[in-house]
Amino acid sequence: MLYFAYGSNLNLFQMKRRCKDSIFLKKINLKDFRLTFRSKYRAADIEPKKNSIVPGGLFEISKSDEKKLDVYEDYPILYRKFYFTYYEKKVMTYIMVKKTPFKFPTERYLNVVKRGYKDCKLETKYLNKALQG
Repeated sequence: MLYFAYGSNLNLFQMKRRCKDSIFLKKINLKDFRLTFRSKYRAADIEPKKNSIVPGGLFEISKSDEKKLDVYEDYPILYRKFYFTYYEKKVMTYIMVKKTPFKFPTERYLNVVKRGYKDCKLETKYLNKALQG
């Protein structure tokens, strides 16, 4: 199945450790969404926003990888699954259930995300914008 990562799972080392079958395919943009950080975990989330984009990584993952991600993402308590279509293919990602106010991410978490942006060669301007709240 196809999975869209936009936060700490962009970090290829972490993603491979978490999901051993995962294969990074390419970077893609999710249109009409924006990146933000929220919850007591100060983790990445996405929300609808016209004319905005969320850059991310498209991965091929196995069923067992999906189960591991479900545990990591605290599905269905913290995150729920969200599906979108990319060139007629179904893609899964996670979005937070409760849309709490913006919370600046911890330095450790942010460094993992920044490394992921480098790994996947994503433009950091959207990340920097998200960090402004």
